[in-house]
Amino acid sequence: MCNLYMFTGAGLKEKRGCDITADTVCEPMEGFFCTDLKSGSCAAAQKHRSCEPGQFISKMGTASTDTECSECISGSFSNGTMLSCQPHTQCEKENLQLIKAGTSSTDVECGEKSSNTTGIVIGVLVFFLVAATIGGGVFLWKYHKNTKPNSSTNQQRGGQAGGAEEEVALNMPVQETPR
Repeated sequence: MCNLYMFTGAGLKEKRGCDITADTVCEPMEGFFCTDLKSGSCAAAQKHRSCEPGQFISKMGTASTDTECSECISGSFSNGTMLSCQPHTQCEKENLQLIKAGTSSTDVECGEKSSNTTGIVIGVLVFFLVAATIGGGVFLWKYHKNTKPNSSTNQQRGGQAGGAEEEVALNMPVQETPR
């Protein structure tokens, strides 16, 4: 009777062959459990349950019982084949940064901490750009102030302060007379 089940995928194998005084005794194959026990022989077997990702195997299946699964608690994970849920990796404790949060079926993803070198370089460049702009503006302001005649200069030359003609006259090129 077992041989027929073995070839049909029923999950049974022969435990003891039949003889003149007793029938064949069948038992579940590895990975199966007996669902119908008759007179000390397994008449039907079923494959052990597989736990889902996010669950762990809380009780291994035996020849007479199915596998039992339990849910992982928050902060832990299992791919469904583990005997307990594993705590999520603490990236900070490993001097890494969190790349992707973990789930009940996957661990977190950690990566190398990015250096602030880029931010520092950009900050220094911006500082020097602002400083150069301000410095350039101050230079141009002082240069323009020193090249423009003011009222005190006009009075020293004998003119009146603020006259437009005088300003034009002071700024006109001097023509040399032929000798």
